[in-house]
Amino acid sequence: MNAYAAMKQYQTVNVNAQVSEANPHRLIQMLLEGGLQRIAQAKGAMQYKNIPLKGELIGKSMGIVSGLRGALDTEKGGEVAANLDSLYAYMLQRLTTANLKNDPAMLDEVAALLRDVKEGWDGIGQH
Repeated sequence: MNAYAAMKQYQTVNVNAQVSEANPHRLIQMLLEGGLQRIAQAKGAMQYKNIPLKGELIGKSMGIVSGLRGALDTEKGGEVAANLDSLYAYMLQRLTTANLKNDPAMLDEVAALLRDVKEGWDGIGQH
């Protein structure tokens, strides 16, 4: 096993351990962090013209945003959940367009929006 494969296996075990011990609030934080990481990696792949990797990473980012959107409780969350639903739908549209147009600025826009959501979510956990 090469060093890269060993590192990936360790990361998978580490993430699985964190998920099994995480409360629901922490799981959402982990999704937000993962989305930001995948977007940053996709931007790097875009800049290095690695189109297959860019597409894979944007796809993973979209899966994470879709997961966040699917986790919304619109009955209990009311207007906040409805606003987040719209925001996540917008992010998905921008990620799709960024992938099609190879536009790193659109990835930056989605990352900034995701960071804003994460900051708000992190603030909830401190109370």
